[in-house]
Amino acid sequence: MTLRKSSLAPSRLALATVLGLAVTAAPALAETAEQPAPVEDDVHNRQTASDGTIIVSANGLKELDVLAGTSVVEIGQIQRDAINGQIGDLLAKLPGVSSTSFAPGSSRPVLRGQQGERVRVLIDGVGTADVSNTSVDHATTIEPITVERIEVLRGPAVLLYGSQAIGGAVNVVDKRIPTRMPDEDFHVDGFAGIDSATNLRTGAASVDFGLTSNLVFHVDGSWRKTGNAEIGGFQLSPELREELLEEAAEKTADGELEKAAEFREAAAQRGFIPNSDMDSWTVNAGLGLILGESTLGASIGWYDTNYGVTKRPGLKHDHGGEVAAAAAITPFGAGDEEEEIVRIGLKQFRADLKGDLYLGEGTFERLKLRVGYSDYTHTEFEGDEVGTTFDATSIEARAELVQRGDGALRGSSGIQYLHRDFAAVGAEAYVPPNLTDQVALFTLQEYGTGAFQIEAAARAEFTKVEAQTLRIERDYDTFSGALGLVYQGIEGVRIGLNGSRAERAPAAEELFANGPHIATQAFEIGDADLTTERAWGLEAYARGSIGAGTFNLTAYRQWFDNYIFLEETGAEEDDLPVFQYLQQDADFWGFEAELNYPIIDSDGFRLLTDLRASYTEAELADGTAVPRIPPLALLGALEAQTDAFDLRGEVQWFDAQDRVTAFETPTDSFTLVNAMAAWRPFAANRNVTVLVAADNIFDVNGRRHASFTKDFVPLLGRNFRASVRLSF
Repeated sequence: MTLRKSSLAPSRLALATVLGLAVTAAPALAETAEQPAPVEDDVHNRQTASDGTIIVSANGLKELDVLAGTSVVEIGQIQRDAINGQIGDLLAKLPGVSSTSFAPGSSRPVLRGQQGERVRVLIDGVGTADVSNTSVDHATTIEPITVERIEVLRGPAVLLYGSQAIGGAVNVVDKRIPTRMPDEDFHVDGFAGIDSATNLRTGAASVDFGLTSNLVFHVDGSWRKTGNAEIGGFQLSPELREELLEEAAEKTADGELEKAAEFREAAAQRGFIPNSDMDSWTVNAGLGLILGESTLGASIGWYDTNYGVTKRPGLKHDHGGEVAAAAAITPFGAGDEEEEIVRIGLKQFRADLKGDLYLGEGTFERLKLRVGYSDYTHTEFEGDEVGTTFDATSIEARAELVQRGDGALRGSSGIQYLHRDFAAVGAEAYVPPNLTDQVALFTLQEYGTGAFQIEAAARAEFTKVEAQTLRIERDYDTFSGALGLVYQGIEGVRIGLNGSRAERAPAAEELFANGPHIATQAFEIGDADLTTERAWGLEAYARGSIGAGTFNLTAYRQWFDNYIFLEETGAEEDDLPVFQYLQQDADFWGFEAELNYPIIDSDGFRLLTDLRASYTEAELADGTAVPRIPPLALLGALEAQTDAFDLRGEVQWFDAQDRVTAFETPTDSFTLVNAMAAWRPFAANRNVTVLVAADNIFDVNGRRHASFTKDFVPLLGRNFRASVRLSF
């Protein structure tokens, strides 16, 4: 797909500015060849506290405090928790995080109850450029087993990454663009894994080697294949099974015995989810130029996946949404036409540029550049026929000037540009072709050297959304800001209070939708007159160390003005209930807690406790619940560690969620019990890790309330996994 012409002149100016900075700063790259090598990690937005805790930070700041809810997932935990190929389920054990869990091939993070257009998923600071934000059945184009680290920012990450991050952001850091010379002539990383519940077979490998004394070449690839997902009980929820059996009884009374048998067969489906298999592969290659304290590199990559989309069995919709619609359900093949198997074939080409240029001893010490280009397409197949094709071409760029970090005032300021050209063609093209252009100016500053510090952030964003076929154009000017006060007078502890005001422009889907959206089982209608969504926020937090342990406590509240949501109208189109995008005020509040403490810490042996809890509640101004809000979640684990072995046992408990809207069903509570053992045969350098794990040991049939498909796509049943990760 080619980029259509956009009339937003400032956006072209912004892109030219970003690329111009790269050209202007190029001489600085050469001038740093004789500078000493940096002492920081190769990724400058990470640092390690004195207690060993990995801290999310922002360019130029000692520590990012203006967003209190932050977490980092390192490569060891990625190996431990990467059950399938989607990032949502990988992160679901973190406090404040759930998952859309639409299908094994499609899962996106839910942060503090927010999902879709309010959560951005990024690759090293710029968007993934897929269309997973437009619909829950669309996969994210990230392969977790090739990832080096994941940063999770819960709260108004709009300040850093744009208005579509008003609910938070997930920033994935990989190695496709090298930023340091390998210590060896070449460096190899590898991963392979299998499991029992999906018959998973997966593998990945990457190689880095120096072409010259300052030029590094990187190549990586991955492959993943699964069968249908095994589950711990019936596929359908008790409510849907009850409706099917009632329908079967009616058919029996009417003498339609064949159809009655089909209803009973659908209600009895258990043990696995039909059409839930997937296969995917990726390949990436990059070059990195390292000259002293400066780096500049580029990469290209390809992502390819094919996965099944599990549909509610033969649903014929009626007014009343999920609950009432269940009464009109028909089983697989029981309708007038046989149920078509739906699959998605997704492909993405991606090119990236990344620069970190040392500018010398002046006010601004570094210039950081990031550009990402994507050509994306996915096709939804209905049987052997092409149903709908989604195409998106996008480019995103950002440039940041980083101030020197040795003074009382520290921080960075920059400019960001985004262009997306989206088109969908086919029976389920519920959104017309549209263009989105966005330009932003932002700054993040920190002041103070003593016990008290002040952190402030501001972002001005200018967005144009245009539906060419409708001849409708909307322009939005938004401003977001935050102010935080930090106290660190207690050794090893940071206590703070943040206030924020975040603003989001409506997305094209919210403005222009008009058609059947099978993923949400609704006929969706947008509103071109939607105004910006605004949220005032307050966060209080305390984090740090208690003796040899660490803790993190956060309480938050957000007051939304003009919150955008889907509301059922009572009408029906194409046998689907009609949902309209509306606006109403809404309140979100909750807490997150995490404690890691060594019960035993002696020479060569540690016994750790890992306790986590999170809760979110959300309500619209009329007193009704915001839909798909995750319930209270608790996790408790004990982990024994030695140089060669780790043993971990954990229990996850999810409360029932009965605070629901009229068109969703309650979700029962459930408990998962998991165990893991890791062996490092070469304990001295820890470059090989063999892991075996058992998830959901008691084969519980659990369902995530945040999922649109929870009533017919439960979580995996008992699953035995084995994997090996090596690095040498």
